Amino acid sequence: MKVLNIGSMNLDYVYSVDHIIAPGETQATYGMNVFLGGKGINQSIALAKAGVDIYHGGMIGEDGQVFLDACRDHGVHDEFIRTIDEKTGHTIIQVDKNAQNCILLFGGANQSLTEEYIDEVLEHFEAGDILLLQNEVNKLDYIIDRAYDRKLVIALNPSPYNEKIEACDLSKISIFLLNEIEGAQITGLTEPNDILASMRKRFPEAKIVLTLGKDGARYSDKDCEYEQPIFPVKAVDTTAAGDTFTGYFLAGLIRGMEIPDILRMSAKASSIAVTRNGAVQSIPKREEVEAALSAD
Repeated sequence: MKVLNIGSMNLDYVYSVDHIIAPGETQATYGMNVFLGGKGINQSIALAKAGVDIYHGGMIGEDGQVFLDACRDHGVHDEFIRTIDEKTGHTIIQVDKNAQNCILLFGGANQSLTEEYIDEVLEHFEAGDILLLQNEVNKLDYIIDRAYDRKLVIALNPSPYNEKIEACDLSKISIFLLNEIEGAQITGLTEPNDILASMRKRFPEAKIVLTLGKDGARYSDKDCEYEQPIFPVKAVDTTAAGDTFTGYFLAGLIRGMEIPDILRMSAKASSIAVTRNGAVQSIPKREEVEAALSAD
């Protein structure tokens, strides 16, 4: 079984601020750093650090060589990454003194996928292989349809939620990984119990992971449901927390772990990530996560 992630690669410009800026406000920052990010590459590197053999696909510009370097440094297969005549995607991120963030996203090369490119990449994968997707690249509906035709197992993190998600046939998704905001946007409901019940009714064969920030995470499928509290820590940057959880959750499934153990491992990995600045570099390796779990 192989694992493919067709996802975004962004240069993250991260500004440290007292508070998230209001409309019309000018505010001096007290720090700025440039990190590698994008939900796609974050999740691929999380999978690699969790011990999964992962292939990443997507587009970068000539200014994106650092992503190829990062893939090689972290053990992510990069042969499906294409360099094109377009700016690499980037974000402007504010992180306030309480470690909350807001993100402005420029898609750039991430929005340049073609049907020919997608077909070419998927030709290398077969029934039973796993495809991980987010919503920071274009042609998401086409990717889902073609992957489903090839009988790939599709995992979707529907972030950011917008009309592109609504254009997709979500009945073709086997694993949903979403937070409470995305859950509310899909179902029109706000309470976690209601979101999960609605998702189970609409997608009875799917595995559903609902992350709830400080309230931990919930898992549900047709046979069982579990809850996982957070591991309390002093957070400094929550940017890659959800991506870390996603990578480690899928890694646990691939390794055949029991769901409660997967949730615990994913929560611990996320708790380590939020104590560090940045996205890619904040994600811990599996050995570190296992050691931290053993010490609890």
